[in-house]
Amino acid sequence: MSASVLKTSVNTKSPDFEKNQRRIIDLLTQIKNEEEQIRQGGGRKAIEAQHKKGRLTARERIAKLIDPGSQFFELGVFAAFEMYEEWGGAPAAGTITGLAKVCGRTFILIANDATVKAGAFFPMTAKKVIRAQNIAIESHIPTIYLVDSAGIFLPLQEDVFPDTDDFGRVFRNNAVMSAMGIPQITAIMGMCVAGGAYLPVMCDHILMTEGSGLFLAGPALVQAAIGQKTSAEDLGGAKMHAQISGTVDFREPDDDACLKRIRALTDKMGAPNPSPFSHTKSGDPLQRADEIYGIFSSDPARQYDMREIIARIVDASEFEEYRAEYGETVLCGYARIGGWAIGIVANQKKHVQTLARGSDQKRMEFGGVIYTESAEKAARFILDCNQNRIPLVFLHDVNGFMVGKDAEWSGIIRAGAKMVNAVSNSVVPKIAVICGGSFGAGHYAMCGKAYDPRFIFAWPTARYAVMSGDSAAGTLVEIKLKQLEREGKKVDEKQKKELYESVRATYEHQTDPRYAAARLWVDAIIDPAQTRDALIWALEAAALNPEVREFRTGVLQT
Repeated sequence: MSASVLKTSVNTKSPDFEKNQRRIIDLLTQIKNEEEQIRQGGGRKAIEAQHKKGRLTARERIAKLIDPGSQFFELGVFAAFEMYEEWGGAPAAGTITGLAKVCGRTFILIANDATVKAGAFFPMTAKKVIRAQNIAIESHIPTIYLVDSAGIFLPLQEDVFPDTDDFGRVFRNNAVMSAMGIPQITAIMGMCVAGGAYLPVMCDHILMTEGSGLFLAGPALVQAAIGQKTSAEDLGGAKMHAQISGTVDFREPDDDACLKRIRALTDKMGAPNPSPFSHTKSGDPLQRADEIYGIFSSDPARQYDMREIIARIVDASEFEEYRAEYGETVLCGYARIGGWAIGIVANQKKHVQTLARGSDQKRMEFGGVIYTESAEKAARFILDCNQNRIPLVFLHDVNGFMVGKDAEWSGIIRAGAKMVNAVSNSVVPKIAVICGGSFGAGHYAMCGKAYDPRFIFAWPTARYAVMSGDSAAGTLVEIKLKQLEREGKKVDEKQKKELYESVRATYEHQTDPRYAAARLWVDAIIDPAQTRDALIWALEAAALNPEVREFRTGVLQT
């Protein structure tokens, strides 16, 4: 056995293992049930209405478009979760996005779900489409749009129309992607009206099915605006655009024919440029992925060894650990996933006994906390991965940076700034997985959403906030009590407890990964046992961009 193969010492029969396993399986069951409900879109009646028009639903279209037997790796399924309830909700934000194989090639798919408010754009719909486009732009992923949308959801137009991450950005991105040479194919498979009509016309290929409509203004609006009476077909039907305006490239009789045509076009696209990243034959981990359920503990008071998680994700369970005896609360090392060479930066949740900086005094370092030495090690490792064109994977379970006099004297702020600087200026693809807590500046240093990860995934156990629920509740309640005291109000112990529980419940709800996924702070909530599969999708997509900028950092405080 190679020295770099991670050995396991997990006892799968222990009470802790079984307790952890039950908790994650319960969370997964709940999330998967909610996902299934979201995938019903606007519900049975809306699906039947779509079928009566002779059209497939968005999910049916995707299933027929992708390669037989292949998986659709969906992104943003929880977008708009528990939002817009006063309007009846918007499951998955009324649009479906994700990665798929079409004729053996990786594509981003973006499909309007006409069963949800006729495919209208809510604020989160625009943001979800833009997020998918940004992924395509960053990784040069060819993109297919399946358009079936009534345009902007007018009651919320002020939050959909004007800003840089609103509706108009979609068409701007179409133009930018085209200029970058990223292939875009659009199929109009229903309504495509108003500003939304620009999306297909700014793509490389335009297909349109019979019975669909493409116009800047529908018949009713045309009559109101200029007094002209016309039918939808004459105004902007498939035949008119194929024969008269010359806007569409292919007129198709129905959805099935249209999807076959898309596959025929993708089959003839030129090959992507070679990847700049190292890739070899893949090898399965030596340990079972589903054992992650029992190994991982979301209890802040309990320890676990992050190496045991890594052993169940990387090829052949091989991990070349970098500076293994220094800064031990952050693990750094080289591995392969799906054959792709990667660098891993992971929070270690085991407590570590070490020597205090600059002395021979022993001290205990707490797992999940970034100390000066671990920040410096991580910063140096990130620089090395950029120097050698190695994509980075960050595994989060971080409470934040160490605080206190000893930490300040050791230069924790300076060391943390080095790590943040290295992450900020990194030019290789970065992929983040939030396994447990991801709190405060630790979230930033570990490549949180603000630091441009190509993809960011969360386990059901993820918690995502400035600080943990208990800490935040204690702080917020203390502030509230002082405010009440200033107002001359007395609060007894029972009221204090009720206030604490109320604040804690609200805060805990906001740290839930579904709350984050609803707002697109994470791209997908993934099954921990399928982390390797998600990372392979992400690495394969990221490798499509052959361009790696020159790596430069800002000023490093040494």
